[in-house]
Amino acid sequence: MKIIIAGGTGFLGESLEQYFKQKDAQVYILTRKPKRDHDIYWDARTLGEWKSAIEGCDALINLTGKSVDCRYNETNKKEIYTSRIDSTKVLQQAVDQCSVKPKVWLNAASATIYVHSETQLNTEESGIIGDDFSMNICKSWENEFFKIKNEKVRKVALRTSIVLGNNGGAFPKLRTITKLGLGGKQGQGQQKVSWIHIDDFCKAIEWIINNEKMSGPVNITAPNPVSNEDLMKKMRKQLKVPFGLNAPVWQLEIASLFLNTETELLLKSRNVYPGKLIKNGFRFLYSDLDNALSALLKN
Repeated sequence: MKIIIAGGTGFLGESLEQYFKQKDAQVYILTRKPKRDHDIYWDARTLGEWKSAIEGCDALINLTGKSVDCRYNETNKKEIYTSRIDSTKVLQQAVDQCSVKPKVWLNAASATIYVHSETQLNTEESGIIGDDFSMNICKSWENEFFKIKNEKVRKVALRTSIVLGNNGGAFPKLRTITKLGLGGKQGQGQQKVSWIHIDDFCKAIEWIINNEKMSGPVNITAPNPVSNEDLMKKMRKQLKVPFGLNAPVWQLEIASLFLNTETELLLKSRNVYPGKLIKNGFRFLYSDLDNALSALLKN
């Protein structure tokens, strides 16, 4: 199997690369800073020699996009938008020029596309999509991706929730603040956290690649979202930390200035359910958060 991962040098890309290489796949990474034999240079905006790598590949996975873990000033907002739209657009141009097109194209998306919800469980069919900066980015991104249809290329938008792993993402930060005694609830603590273990994330990507029935938006999340308060309780229990200071909203607003981030990342309620994965027979290794945390902390 030949797999191309665009923007594959981050936490998710590196995890997928390792996962598929263990299954004897040929994996090539499109990156601005190639360092290894299987790294291929691209600028994520313009066509180049890299487009020949996509020819006849089994799967194209696009994870390109500036991290949203930043302040939403005008410069960062523009870069968050253009990094997602431009990379999707230029990959479409490359796919259009392939004589043998990729069998499946998986494009990163986000579970943030759904509105803040503490009670409504959002599936791909019933999810409520709202209207603010983050949700509009997600909508524009998916619109660009699905704009051009090609019968030979199956397209899947990966509406991914918080991915828990030891090598990046939110989990190392959660572990650190819990150990420091700061692992109380954030804000009211009732906001839902949709999560998925990194092993299930990689397994779900493989499942989608191999399952020709799956197309369109797919929620990449475990089936049991928890409240922020419960998440922090479980972190404290697993790490055997007896207490955790709560962080009210005003404190988070001040801290977010110093940490150069936005409180939305902690306070938005992402209440998301993997309807399509479940319907198509996907089995999670970790559907329960306690088991997921335990497995991560053993490693």
